[in-house]
Amino acid sequence: MRESPQEPVREAAPEPAPDAAPEPAPEPPGPADPAPLGVPRTATGVPEVDSRLDRLADADHLEVSGHLEVYEDVHRGLRDTLTALDRRPGTPAPAPSPGPSGPVNDLRS
Repeated sequence: MRESPQEPVREAAPEPAPDAAPEPAPEPPGPADPAPLGVPRTATGVPEVDSRLDRLADADHLEVSGHLEVYEDVHRGLRDTLTALDRRPGTPAPAPSPGPSGPVNDLRS
């Protein structure tokens, strides 16, 4: 009788200790959980406006019910900043032109 070649013996993977529980994977945010949108913002160069727009990031960490307060605050601040621009002294507006130049034709007879 012919002997068949022996297959290598495979060792079984060690079983985890009963005390060691696997670490749970972090769960992604659910649809109702607050999460940043990750929308990039370009600075305007106007510090008052930039600080107001930075405030919008506060809404990223709030429940939806808290967004309105942030949006109203930002809107109010931007409106106040624009109003202040109208009040600042600057170069005066150009005077209105006197009308067409040249002699005036009097068509009355």
